[in-house]
Amino acid sequence: MQLSFLGALHEVTGSCSYLEVNGRKLLIDYGMEQGKDFFVNQPIPVPAMELDAVLLTHAHIDHSGLLPLLNKQGFTGKVHATIPTCNLCDIMLRDSAHIQEFEAEWRNRKAQRGGREPYEPLYTMAHAQALIKQFEPHEYDERRTLFDGIDVRFTDAGHLLGSACIELWLREGDVEKKLVFSGDLGNINQPLLQDPCYVEQADYVLIESTYGDRAHEVTPDFAKALAAILQRTFDRGGDVIIPSFAVGRTQELLYFMRHIKDEALVQGHGDFIVYVDSPLANAATRVFTQNARFCLDAEAKKLLSEGINPIAFSNLIATETADESKLINVDKRRKVIISASGMCEAGRIKHHLKHHLWDAKCSVVFVGYQAVGSLGRSLLDGVKSVKLFDEKVRVAAEIVQLPGISGHADVNKLIDWVTHIQPKPQHVFVNHGESDVSDGFSQRLNEEFGLTSSAPYSGSVFDLGNNAYITLAPPVATQKAQKAAEEPTPAYKRLLAALERLTALVKKFPGRANREVDTLTRALDALADGWERM
Repeated sequence: MQLSFLGALHEVTGSCSYLEVNGRKLLIDYGMEQGKDFFVNQPIPVPAMELDAVLLTHAHIDHSGLLPLLNKQGFTGKVHATIPTCNLCDIMLRDSAHIQEFEAEWRNRKAQRGGREPYEPLYTMAHAQALIKQFEPHEYDERRTLFDGIDVRFTDAGHLLGSACIELWLREGDVEKKLVFSGDLGNINQPLLQDPCYVEQADYVLIESTYGDRAHEVTPDFAKALAAILQRTFDRGGDVIIPSFAVGRTQELLYFMRHIKDEALVQGHGDFIVYVDSPLANAATRVFTQNARFCLDAEAKKLLSEGINPIAFSNLIATETADESKLINVDKRRKVIISASGMCEAGRIKHHLKHHLWDAKCSVVFVGYQAVGSLGRSLLDGVKSVKLFDEKVRVAAEIVQLPGISGHADVNKLIDWVTHIQPKPQHVFVNHGESDVSDGFSQRLNEEFGLTSSAPYSGSVFDLGNNAYITLAPPVATQKAQKAAEEPTPAYKRLLAALERLTALVKKFPGRANREVDTLTRALDALADGWERM
């Protein structure tokens, strides 16, 4: 009865855990890493064809994106997930496969010109389509036996349509344990989705820590805050660009846009246009509508009962083709452009940024988490220019981050959720958070709440039967992370540049009056003395 930690350890993406019970081999999530990769993830310890099943918390690519690779490698078992997650993965994994094939085609054109070896895509559309057929849908709150000694139940995590905490009842010989994976816990009072459900009992818990070091700000009136940005941007003649995750966040934005239009919160610009420029987002919106009974909250269900689609309104234009997407940027009317990806790492959003970032009349509005190393994070951190499609683009547009729409629970909700479990778990494992955040959250659970907790690195293995680590792996930095650590920081580079400037100034002092030389010398000595004492 062993749990191996493989992905999203001291990082926010790439979730993956491996469980062996009663001779059965299970994988919980198998996600892609997105943004900057800091630590090496250890591989699955057995060949894919030996896996008996996969359990999936939700459809986001950082939890599901590598599943077609399992099919490519010979996995023939079932992927267990909620009904909406199965439906979303049907479109999201196909989209991911399309991206893999497109990137391979692009690389191979370059490789052919350079006489290099051909590049093989991570997986193809055929692998994604075959994997989708392996999904086994589950209802929420339904306890089912997977194998002898392994029962499972999916409960609503409130993070995304179909997202779930996974409860596992395990029995091996005379040892019985309950293991819970939080998945990504949702924020409270989100539009469309219900709040996360509590878990009543567990021996072991694996909990995310995306916001494990901070509380969300007091939730503002998001519609009014967004309307204010639209108003001032339209008034100065600009467009509003919203990088948005295609699944979940985009549908929330449509909910707010409908409200803004219904309440006439933007004045003087008529029935302004809202483009959703993402085939994936448009398909996901249809899945949301079709699965309303599973997750939508009371307010959204009330609108549906009145014949009102909570995520549709006039002048909403869904673009599908590349040609339709290109036409958006020649449309001179005031507009909102919602496009993927949410961290600006790929997709059509990069084209819209290229056309709008340089324009001070426009606004770029971030409505979700931006991982360290992502283009979105760089823009929020105040970068003055970015490179888009081999072209340097200055950043003149207004860059805004709207609080209160995070899809993740904040530190207070995480603590509330895990301390609700009684009696206290034997051990709480912290994952899915930036490195310092994971460590700090684990330490807080230990010191303030008396929970035995740790934040393992990839490759660690825990014996659930004996409540002890078999292997406590050290951090292994990626080559890129090692190289980055060796390079001077931007701040240090600025200091060196200041030194070079000062050196050049000093070299100009021969022949100047002694009084001036003495004044500069005393100033430099005083500066050095002060910093040496610090």
